[in-house]
Amino acid sequence: MEVKIDGSWKEVLSSEFNKEYFKSLTDFVKNEYSTKTVFPPGKNIFEAFNLCSFSNTKIVILGQDPYHTPGVANGLAFSSNSGQRIPPSLLNIFKELKSDLGKEIPDSPDLTAWAKEGVLLLNATLTVEKGKAGSHQGRGWEEFTDNVIKMISAKKDNIVFILWGAYAQAKESLVDTSKHFIIKSAHPSPFSAQRGFFGSRPFSRANKYLEEHGIIPVKW
Repeated sequence: MEVKIDGSWKEVLSSEFNKEYFKSLTDFVKNEYSTKTVFPPGKNIFEAFNLCSFSNTKIVILGQDPYHTPGVANGLAFSSNSGQRIPPSLLNIFKELKSDLGKEIPDSPDLTAWAKEGVLLLNATLTVEKGKAGSHQGRGWEEFTDNVIKMISAKKDNIVFILWGAYAQAKESLVDTSKHFIIKSAHPSPFSAQRGFFGSRPFSRANKYLEEHGIIPVKW
């Protein structure tokens, strides 16, 4: 199974790929893809790392795991393939973007453009079995993505971490808050967006922080 990942990440993560837990994770994932229907497509497992290089990472948005319905997951947290309907949480993200920055709600749910702008759209778990949300949790992906967060925190400065909901906010302890900026609010899910996501203005706040530290803001 061939995966795509930017060269700068290969260098940063080379030691991680050689750890025993990751070898076990790789064996599990390969077996799942060969025996079941798993999302995203194999070549897109590391799409977040392929489109947003380590050197270009400015903002990290944390999700939980990929969409588990056919044709939806594309390897980027909250994102979906062009041509699909906009998932409910992403629609609320777009509504907040319009309220915050005046951007019209896009027709496409594909967030590739954000990734290329330096937004790492990172799910804690990078694969999922069809129709079974959370089915690949506890297999090693969380250890891997937690270590990615730690590496970003240690090796970079002035990164914005956007943590929506309790699951993402539990990752705050992995970040050195003395040199990075945390934005927290309720999750954009329709079940919680009214409890503090709407009106939280994460996009303008993130760009303001970047500009204050001499970093080119993101074109959301």
